[in-house]
Amino acid sequence: MAKFELKLPQMGESVAEATLTSWLKEVGESIEADEAVFEIATDKVDSEVPSEVDGVLLEKLFEVDDVIKVGQTVAVIETEGDENTEGAVAENSAVAEPAPDEAVQEVERSVEKAVETVHKPKEVVSHPERFYSPLVRNMAREEGITQEELDSISGSGQGGRVTKDDMLAFIENRKKGTQKEPAASPEAPVAVAGKPSQDLKTEGKPEKASLAMTGGDERIPLSRMGKLIAKHMAESVTTSAHVQSFVEVDVTEVVKWREKNKNAFEKREGEKLTYTPIFMEAVAKALKKYPMMNISLDGDTVIKRKQINLGMAAALPDGNLIVPVIRNADQLNLVGMAKAVNDLAARARNNALKPDEVQDGTYTVTNVGSFGSVFGTPIINQPQVGILALGAIRKMPAVIETAEGDFIGIRSKMYLSHSYDHRVVNGALGGMFVKAVADYLEAWDPEREF
Repeated sequence: MAKFELKLPQMGESVAEATLTSWLKEVGESIEADEAVFEIATDKVDSEVPSEVDGVLLEKLFEVDDVIKVGQTVAVIETEGDENTEGAVAENSAVAEPAPDEAVQEVERSVEKAVETVHKPKEVVSHPERFYSPLVRNMAREEGITQEELDSISGSGQGGRVTKDDMLAFIENRKKGTQKEPAASPEAPVAVAGKPSQDLKTEGKPEKASLAMTGGDERIPLSRMGKLIAKHMAESVTTSAHVQSFVEVDVTEVVKWREKNKNAFEKREGEKLTYTPIFMEAVAKALKKYPMMNISLDGDTVIKRKQINLGMAAALPDGNLIVPVIRNADQLNLVGMAKAVNDLAARARNNALKPDEVQDGTYTVTNVGSFGSVFGTPIINQPQVGILALGAIRKMPAVIETAEGDFIGIRSKMYLSHSYDHRVVNGALGGMFVKAVADYLEAWDPEREF
């Protein structure tokens, strides 16, 4: 018999750790190669980790909600065979029996470990009012900082988050004996210039009472992703100064062209031709024309992005939304854009996106029209400064201007709703950008070839 170490695999260049969300196998259960053993989650993507070998689950090395670094061993699987395969660990039986003195020392070490465990401070955690990064939680654990002490630290990061520097300052002050104890009486949250208040919940304030339940009511806890989305949206509203511009667009020529070419497009390319890649192409062109919409704000510095990476809001099976990213969208032709859109949308529905595919977006587009909405006021996807909502395409009566005079006709129209960060994007730029998108769509060539 041999033992195989199942490690957390690399999930993308920018992903260094993940949270264990559930075990799919119990100790003693048989496992087949490629069968999922546990589930993990990053900030954006949930995924399963399969076994590389056949065997029996012998040991779990982490608990649910533990943060695991890439390359760490998560589980030990017992496999058939006399020799260990690559990645396996030595048999316990192969270890020589300890000498009497060594056995006594082993017992002493076990006792010391047990005592340390008993006196170990309670693990600090994030909560709905405040998020703590894995680095901050690890520093708190190593320094014996309690949950109450951690909650009392004034955060200098975005949204009042506690940073590494905040932790180092707290630890230094505590060693000097100058760190104040957490306030016992309620105080108003302190607002820092340019930043939201540290915390909406103050010490000593009674917790909000649960809402009353009546007959037939049901409590449905938020999923992990639901909590992340709620937090992300709330932080965006408190971070960016949201303002909107709206433009009505005549997309009659686009509708006619798509109807005429969609069957031939699918037959030749093996892909459905939806409106989304057409709109994404127009947005990429507008970002190229107005590069100051393709930026991020970092403190008092604007980061002008070189790449145009378009985020595309997509619905998940559980009703949540995820934003996969089309990288270098301005370099794709319509066929390439259609393939990218269809691929990301299909894998989003099947929970098959990779962590790197939902990161590094520079501007986001959301199609609220697919749900029947005429227009919407979307929330900016931080750290971007703009997001465009596509409304439903509707046939409407319109005044048509011709050389012979004006007349009423039926046209296909839609609204574009542009939300942007008024801290760095003024009304002129925000309005000109969305107007540029509309101009590209209204100037659509009905004889265009794909």
